[in-house]
Amino acid sequence: MSPSSIFTPSFPNLELVSESLWTFLFQTIQHDQSLPAFIESETGRVLSRAELRSLSLEFAYGIRTRLPQGSRLFRGDTAMIFSPNSFAWPIALFGLLAGGVRSTLANSAYTPAELAFQYNDSRACVVFSHPDLIPIVFSMFKHIDGVDRFEGSPGHGALPEEEKFVGSQANETQLLCYSSGTTGKPKGVETTHRNLTSVLPMVEAVQMPLLPRRDVALGVLPYYHIYGVVKLMLYPMLCGFPVVILPKFDPEQFCRSIERYKVTAAFVVPPIILALVHHPATNKYDLRSLKLLLSGAAPLSAGVVDLAVKRFKSVGATVHVTQGYGLTETSPVTHLLPPKDSHRKVGSIGTLLPNLEARLVASDEDNIIDAAPGEPGELWIRGPTVMKGYLNNPSATADSINADGWFKTGDIAVRDEEGYYQIVDRKKELIKYKGFQVPPAELESVLLQHPEIVDAAVIGIDNPAQATELPRAYVVHKAGASNAPKSFPKDVQLWIKARVAKHKFLRGGVVVVDSIPKRLIYFLMKLIFDVGNIIFQRCGKNPASGAT
Repeated sequence: MSPSSIFTPSFPNLELVSESLWTFLFQTIQHDQSLPAFIESETGRVLSRAELRSLSLEFAYGIRTRLPQGSRLFRGDTAMIFSPNSFAWPIALFGLLAGGVRSTLANSAYTPAELAFQYNDSRACVVFSHPDLIPIVFSMFKHIDGVDRFEGSPGHGALPEEEKFVGSQANETQLLCYSSGTTGKPKGVETTHRNLTSVLPMVEAVQMPLLPRRDVALGVLPYYHIYGVVKLMLYPMLCGFPVVILPKFDPEQFCRSIERYKVTAAFVVPPIILALVHHPATNKYDLRSLKLLLSGAAPLSAGVVDLAVKRFKSVGATVHVTQGYGLTETSPVTHLLPPKDSHRKVGSIGTLLPNLEARLVASDEDNIIDAAPGEPGELWIRGPTVMKGYLNNPSATADSINADGWFKTGDIAVRDEEGYYQIVDRKKELIKYKGFQVPPAELESVLLQHPEIVDAAVIGIDNPAQATELPRAYVVHKAGASNAPKSFPKDVQLWIKARVAKHKFLRGGVVVVDSIPKRLIYFLMKLIFDVGNIIFQRCGKNPASGAT
């Protein structure tokens, strides 16, 4: 392997710290403590940096002293947060952080079975839930004895100081978000204090500056997702700008909040951008304060960028629409496209962040063979933001991170002569629905629990109209395709809705077949429907609009 096989960023490396994330954000980083940290969109309530600091230390005291005996949390324990975005989210997260407790973040759309898997696998011992989701939590616990309910609040004491994680202790796990990795069922990604204290300044070095008293961000990405929690909870604390918290994406509320709070930046996913392009709310509200839309979690096409820029310009807003790239396993950001290059390099994920190294690997079957210049290869990443590993899964960790510390992303990329990268394909089978991971193997295992299904395969169908992929299932009925009831595809779509989170619904339809040669059908059917989409788009139609 020649030295030229390893790519480094054009930015100088930063001096990074090894300490608690709480210490880093509240002690090391100095901002005026009266500055607003979070704003509740509907009520306008403001949580200042000083209030968040105080409340998080009170929360940390409460989890040690006021939880039922046997459920109290101490350093190294794990707690689950199960909630949509809310004003209480930062208090819970930073409170657990101050107490040295790991947080595992659960999708607020999870069913009891999905929640139970993450709860058990993460070794969590307490769930902090939004009131509306308590029935799901109780359903998860219905077969477990001794479940306690705690309805407490800060204000009964406070830790005098946060738990310290100094030097090598900063390599202890802090976040456990769940990812399917390159394939298979969700796995707990061990993200450490040092991973997070590293990625924040690395992003700041490349991203358009967002400053206190000037900028305001809109927090619509779910906080349980690594993208949301890092870019809309941790990063604002580093930079000092406030975040307006939205519980979910609604175009009307999104645009109304931009006008009301003079929002300058929003971190989004491609379907949100596409929705704004077509929704009348963009004409209804004053959006001229908005300067930046940064997209992530899924590829953003040049066509969508062009539509968005023109749409915002038509209402008087000059908006840079750009994107970045990363994975849960890389904490998450590895690449960012600077706004100044958003038009010149449209479609690119940008350049490598400081302190990281990258490779494009054509093959690693026997020996590692790097891709030739300008040719595609699997993107490998090495650096301080790569996860500690997959929790309780050393074999999956070994499959993803080699002995030299390279994390294999499963995404195929090309690099141009200026050092800008573009994702052109996926090596892995993972489906991305509006930025959410949908592992085919997980859906297949659920489908096989249906009493009339004897085999199943799930693939992703590209849907340009929604700027996303849709999960589609191919199933074998026990009586054969010709004898299956005509309503069976629709019946299966309805059946699975009670068993998986909303982003895993079979929106691409269900097709009944006689047999499934698993690997062959994945690649051939995806090829057929990708080509079909191109043909039908030219005719003004879309074959992935829910065919059965």
